Amino acid sequence: MARSGKAATVLCLDVGCNMSNSASDEESSLEQAKKVMTKFVQRQVFAESKDEVAVVLFGTDGTRNDLASGDQYQNITVHRSLMLPDFDLLEDIQDVIKPGSKEADFLDAIIVCMDLLQKETIGKKYEKRHIELFTDLSSPVSEDQLEIIIANLKKTGISLQFFLPFPVDVDDGGGDTSASVHSQMHRSSFPRKGLTEQQNEGIDVVRKLMHTLDEGGGLEEIYTFRESLERLSMFKKIERKPMAWPCQLTIGSNLSIRIVAYKSVIEEKVKKVWTVVDAKTLRKDDVQKETVYCLNDDDETEIQRDDTIQGFRYGSDIVPFSKEDEEQMKYKTEAKCFSVLGFSRSSQIQRHYYMGNQVLKVFAAKGDENAAVAFSALVNALDELKLVAIVRYAYDRRCHPQIGVAFPYIKDAYECLIYVQLPYMEDLRQYIFSSLKNNKKCIPTADQLSAVDSLIDSMNLVYEDDDGETFEDLFKPSKMPNPHFQRLYQCLQHKAFHPNEPLPPIEPHLLEMLEMPQVVKERCQAPLEKVKALFPLKEVVKKKEEKTAQDIFKDNSEDGPNPKKPKIEDEEGSFSIIKLAEGKVTS
Repeated sequence: MARSGKAATVLCLDVGCNMSNSASDEESSLEQAKKVMTKFVQRQVFAESKDEVAVVLFGTDGTRNDLASGDQYQNITVHRSLMLPDFDLLEDIQDVIKPGSKEADFLDAIIVCMDLLQKETIGKKYEKRHIELFTDLSSPVSEDQLEIIIANLKKTGISLQFFLPFPVDVDDGGGDTSASVHSQMHRSSFPRKGLTEQQNEGIDVVRKLMHTLDEGGGLEEIYTFRESLERLSMFKKIERKPMAWPCQLTIGSNLSIRIVAYKSVIEEKVKKVWTVVDAKTLRKDDVQKETVYCLNDDDETEIQRDDTIQGFRYGSDIVPFSKEDEEQMKYKTEAKCFSVLGFSRSSQIQRHYYMGNQVLKVFAAKGDENAAVAFSALVNALDELKLVAIVRYAYDRRCHPQIGVAFPYIKDAYECLIYVQLPYMEDLRQYIFSSLKNNKKCIPTADQLSAVDSLIDSMNLVYEDDDGETFEDLFKPSKMPNPHFQRLYQCLQHKAFHPNEPLPPIEPHLLEMLEMPQVVKERCQAPLEKVKALFPLKEVVKKKEEKTAQDIFKDNSEDGPNPKKPKIEDEEGSFSIIKLAEGKVTS
């Protein structure tokens, strides 16, 4: 459950003269690379990541790095040292970084990046260190120090990734088939036949470098700009550090097990950082807020806040309720607790009873062998007997207690209890509706039932192979980011750089994200047509009563009010209170 440590990443960008070349109807490689870098930094900024990012440029007109001497490591510039990514870095990528007129060896640039990472991470704790290199491989490259670079990358544990405007084919048998598929998926992003001799030489060096670093999957760390934009188009979710909640699981008054719980699922909400600023200066300090309390009288008499008290509306009256009353009313909980009230069959807990905004995973306390044995026995017993524990849960003494259910959950790697809140009586809504079976018109035919069954089968989101052994989830909500957050971050980023422009349209991938998978859409067409044929829909037009002009504009002033229509008592189906009072007369 430990959170992954922070990482140090160097974005190494080729700004040489060839990177800015492009066809008239295409973006240059430099612009594509800057887009990928922008997406990467955006994800880090909005995810509030603690990872630090540096930027190194090669192919620049000038030189600024610690290794530069004589004619060594020239035209390589450390544009930004390791620090947290921010909007200043985004502005630099978009507006400050310009194409250069020189060329530089990308292997020399890798050495400068390695030197930067080594010096700026001394004495600091980083779990990972990366170099991400963006280039079109058009500059000359020397393999003199290739073996030294490989040895140092392995020794220091620095990972390397290449981002190119074209895929690197795996056609020499040196890589694995997955890398070949990885390359084939994005072959259309660049015409392979248009590469220069220098680029082909650069590809050979990259292939040799990455394959030597990792014989199994090194070539999978080579990405195209197009592929990277697709992957980075989603803003990264905010990383949360899991906070342990230690407590005692009690069963009765004599059995107590030390436990620790973590929030496994909880609703993520937008961080409320909105504030009011002056429209002209955009400064928060220029806006002063003042709250005044006044009586609801003709003079709007001003009173002090200490002279007010909160009230609770009860019908048409307001019942005064002070803070002292509120404190006395609160349910007093002695301390946090996780007490088992009893056990129930798992089948008794209906799925629609689950409520609350979080799910807890409960484990035995770390390092306590006795607690681990007792907790494991409880979890396995519940699982074998198909039982669940009904639990009284209180986070601390300030919180109201909850009633919840704890399910046993056993995996190969661990065992735990899953806690979900259950409703109280007031939380349940009981609705009774008449059965459709009571109406003969609503009873479906066998053909209609079969058609609906076929439609449901065709819309199955779990793909199963012909052998019935391989399954694939076609729609994974747990891997799907919240479209609301994605749209918000997109708009905030746009407004940060273009404050006077209207918001951009919603990006297509956000709209496509919640669409039906294409495979399912094609598969369900035939069953859907059958359902339409068996369940025909007819538009029911309500007939309006025809009114003449005489009915609308009639004038009754001359003839007086219309006489009431006489009611015929003997009319069939008529009802009268008099009839109820009348008795039968017999002779």
